[in-house]
Amino acid sequence: MSDPNITLYTGQSPNGVKISITLEELGLPYTVRKVDMIANEQKSAWFAEINPNARIPAITDTFEDGKEIRVFESGSIMQYLVSRYDKDSKISYPVGTRAHVEVSRTPGPPQGQANHFLRYAKDDHEYAAARYQDEVKRLYGVLDKHLRDSGYDYLVSDKCTIADIAHWGWITLSRWAKVELSDFPTLKIWEERMLARPAVEKGRHVPEKHHREILQDPNLMEEFEKRGKAFYRKKEKEAAEAEDEA
Repeated sequence: MSDPNITLYTGQSPNGVKISITLEELGLPYTVRKVDMIANEQKSAWFAEINPNARIPAITDTFEDGKEIRVFESGSIMQYLVSRYDKDSKISYPVGTRAHVEVSRTPGPPQGQANHFLRYAKDDHEYAAARYQDEVKRLYGVLDKHLRDSGYDYLVSDKCTIADIAHWGWITLSRWAKVELSDFPTLKIWEERMLARPAVEKGRHVPEKHHREILQDPNLMEEFEKRGKAFYRKKEKEAAEAEDEA
């Protein structure tokens, strides 16, 4: 197996930290290239060569044939990293085992949509906001019950896997979807257990300081929401101007 030559293209987001945490858990060397989403750098021509879908995160690596490989979509990146580099099953299980199947079946909450309609949407979308927030709560309840009934420390047995990493980036920011983790006590204990892992603590601050602490301060939350709304209004204005010019 060739040595890793990984560059992570990312920004501070729940999906972005999934990959930096995975890399830290695996102990892999990697280079970070911050993608400035405020400046719409993810829409630039150079990044489109890496991810035509214009979303972070993405990685490049040198594949077994000596050529560069580009991988995007957070779930695909995580699967690539464990299939190629997790030979000791640090955060995965061997293919063909029951646990390997269970890792891929855990449901993820539609929290990005809830965040958008609750925090950033220009107009009032009460139905959409409530629908996505209720679905987030429902799936939190599913995970809370699973952890409580199984007695496991993690989502699949007593080992942290990519299933846990994939969920933690969103669940740790539950308050941004106006959901309190204290309503899901077993899930809250799991979230804190994940946070205590050194690789999670290091990986969550890539490429810059993580947002978890912001959500503990109402004033910081208000300022963060204002910046987010300004960003989306700017994007809407640019899109309208581009349409007028077309």
